[in-house]
Amino acid sequence: MATTTKIKARALVRASGGPRYAVALAVDALGTGLLRPFLLLYGVTVLRLSAPVTGIAMTVAVVAGLVCMPAVGRWLDRGARSTVVAASMLVRVLGVVLLLATPAGQVWLFATAALFLGIGNQAWPAAHAALVATVAHGRERDTALAGGRALRNAGMGVGALLATVCLAGGTAALQALAAVTGLAYLTAAALAWSVHLRARPAAAPATGRGEGPAPRMRALLAANVVYVFCLNVPEIALPLVLVTQLHASPVWSAAIFVANTVLVVTLQVPVTVLMSRFSRRTVLALAGVVLAASYLGFLAATSLGPGWGAPAVAAVSVVCTIGEIIYAGSATALVTVLAPAHALGRTLARFELSTGFGLAVSPAVITALAPHGPAALWGSLTAATLVSASAVASEKDQGPPPGGCPGVCPKRSPGVCPKR
Repeated sequence: MATTTKIKARALVRASGGPRYAVALAVDALGTGLLRPFLLLYGVTVLRLSAPVTGIAMTVAVVAGLVCMPAVGRWLDRGARSTVVAASMLVRVLGVVLLLATPAGQVWLFATAALFLGIGNQAWPAAHAALVATVAHGRERDTALAGGRALRNAGMGVGALLATVCLAGGTAALQALAAVTGLAYLTAAALAWSVHLRARPAAAPATGRGEGPAPRMRALLAANVVYVFCLNVPEIALPLVLVTQLHASPVWSAAIFVANTVLVVTLQVPVTVLMSRFSRRTVLALAGVVLAASYLGFLAATSLGPGWGAPAVAAVSVVCTIGEIIYAGSATALVTVLAPAHALGRTLARFELSTGFGLAVSPAVITALAPHGPAALWGSLTAATLVSASAVASEKDQGPPPGGCPGVCPKRSPGVCPKR
């Protein structure tokens, strides 16, 4: 049993890009966990900027980072793989250096530093997915993507925990935290670049059939904007509801966030493997149903009021996390098999644009709906998610997948075809 587990672990590492790349992912995630949640505190505490100015600068930086995604997609389609991953890490090194060089009160330098950090954070998922899609295929690719997400969540969780401990040190500790983060990104970039993985650029089909960076994916991209709201539910929606509506202790919010991280780390790969018996599109639609059910659960839990409301919300949050895990294990995997080989990078870039847009607007939407009561918040999220799940399920994949049928998919069992 132990030998089988070791073999599976080695296969997963190999499918994810190899041992050096796995270490690069872990170090990069650790650095992100050290700094990203505390960038706002750095601007306010170290640089003495006001909270609104700091928040606006960070938001503008994230949006500007999204604008760079088409260029990232074209770079990937020219065959670059490990180089793009390393570049996404190096640009964050530059952001950290600028952050450390920014004097107090200089909002423009802080915004520029946040811009470089934002570009790196936005570019990394598409670059990573393209690299994994190059070295792994079929359901092995799905498992590798799930393993990468679990590893990243673990690294970010450890980094955030270490950063929380360092907060007691004040300004000097935050500056040291930023410096360590820069070194972590630099180390990760060197490890990723050392993989030296490049793909041969694929030629566009001569018939023109299936051309364009996102064929047959309009409903998927639109639905993804709504699906990604689930990522901000534990961080924004639940703390807001617990504190302002249920008047519960902030400890509940922290416990839910920790539980979410632990569940994603431990269950992402097993759940993805379990769902591999179904088609990726079916699994993604199921994720929407599970998420919608959890939103209705939150609506019922908040109706219990102070006292029982908080533990009920915590219990329902587990269902929400399961929905998040199912979504994360199927969405990117579905995109990689729908994308034509010659436009894999651009397709992944568009998908990450929809993800980034959803993450950018969800805080504003959630905070705008919450004051109108639980029904407005959770009812709206439920309806939007069910509509999105229906759109994903109803959109059909026309014809064989780009690159042709691999010939190993039983006609009566399309759900197990590795190209679907």
